[in-house]
Amino acid sequence: MANVWCVRANGGAFTDHFLSGNYVGIGWKEITADLGSINTREELYPIVSEAYPDQKSQLVIGNYVGQIARFLLEIKKGDYVITPAADTEWLHYCMIDNDLSYFYATNDDGCPYRHRRHVEWAKQRLKRGDFSVPFQNTIRSSLTVFAISQHDEFFTAIGRKDLISKPMEMQYDPYHVVLEQILTLDDKEFEILVGALLTALGFDGSEVTGKTGDGGVDATGELDVANLAKVKVFVQAKRYKLGSKINANIVKQLRQAIPFGGQGAFITTADFQKAAADIALEQGFPRIGLINGRQLVDLLIEHWSDVPPDFQERLGLKPGLVRT
Repeated sequence: MANVWCVRANGGAFTDHFLSGNYVGIGWKEITADLGSINTREELYPIVSEAYPDQKSQLVIGNYVGQIARFLLEIKKGDYVITPAADTEWLHYCMIDNDLSYFYATNDDGCPYRHRRHVEWAKQRLKRGDFSVPFQNTIRSSLTVFAISQHDEFFTAIGRKDLISKPMEMQYDPYHVVLEQILTLDDKEFEILVGALLTALGFDGSEVTGKTGDGGVDATGELDVANLAKVKVFVQAKRYKLGSKINANIVKQLRQAIPFGGQGAFITTADFQKAAADIALEQGFPRIGLINGRQLVDLLIEHWSDVPPDFQERLGLKPGLVRT
């Protein structure tokens, strides 16, 4: 079975180097030896310890060894590698086509990551926001090299359904069941549910402001990130039939209601047309985060205990969002 990995390029700082040079790389610049002859994880311990003589913590050394070993030994032929772009909205990917693709770069191309593997990057790039919340949370890992557990979601996105472990049509779809229950709410009830979800996500002063059919802002909230930054978000929360897709004009209407310095979010039970997703990230305008029906369900699963009890009862769901 093909595995999926993420290899970070220092927050995307060196992603363009990866793409133009057709390689993926890792740092640990203190290790100046070619690691092409390494066959086991155990062989890495003395090399890493010697490269970092001041590092006395074996936990830290083990962490370094683990990530280097994944890059050298565990990423196999047929596996896929993802690396985020600098703006974090996009993901680039490639398939490993050779187990012996490692090389130590002696030339200076501006990227300090000398330990590399030859790859051929796909021309297609993937939008991070199109993936589920669990997938997006996995991508946020602080590790340099780590495995992505949501294989099937990735393979579906790149059109490789032949690699999916279990055909999607054979799987029970809990998203559909939960969304059908959410659609039993009226517009105002849905807005209140979204307001409660904003509070659960850490937004201060979350307030439901919209009126049925107003076509504008339905809720607001301010996210204070550990006193490092504050973001005011203006939210539109709309129920749409399952299978429908919201067009660009509807998203653009929300953009016009966002004041200077704010950001937007559009939360729906449906999905978005590609043009709508492009409008949401258009340069020179407030950013609008798009949460489709499946992502809404993911968020509710994570924060179900924070949903008001009367809404839990109204929806007829229990933890895990299974019908009662």
